Amino acid sequence: MKSRENLVRLKQFQVNEKRRRIAQLDAMIAEFERMAAELDAQVAAEEAKAGITDQNHFAYPTFAKAARLRRDNLRISQAELTQQKEQAEHDLAEVASELRKAEALETRDGKRDSDGARAAAG
Repeated sequence: MKSRENLVRLKQFQVNEKRRRIAQLDAMIAEFERMAAELDAQVAAEEAKAGITDQNHFAYPTFAKAARLRRDNLRISQAELTQQKEQAEHDLAEVASELRKAEALETRDGKRDSDGARAAAG
């Protein structure tokens, strides 16, 4: 029975760890979104200042080009983090299912032990 208790604790730890990971990924995705929005605003301000919005124009601001590139890289990273989050959510569902099974086994074993003790006493 001790091993079942350890299994339940292990599964609870794994569930909590997956939830923490998902929360971290959510925070990172939100931060990348905020940073990308800031870069969009900076690009728009730089384009307005220069009066040039055509990226292929020879006088297009270098800062705007660099900010666009950084924003695009952030969007790619954000998409990758979203995929990682989806995988973590899938993993969480699996571990949560395993936890429920382990808890059910522990409950069943505990019930069987208490029934056996009552039968021996009675």
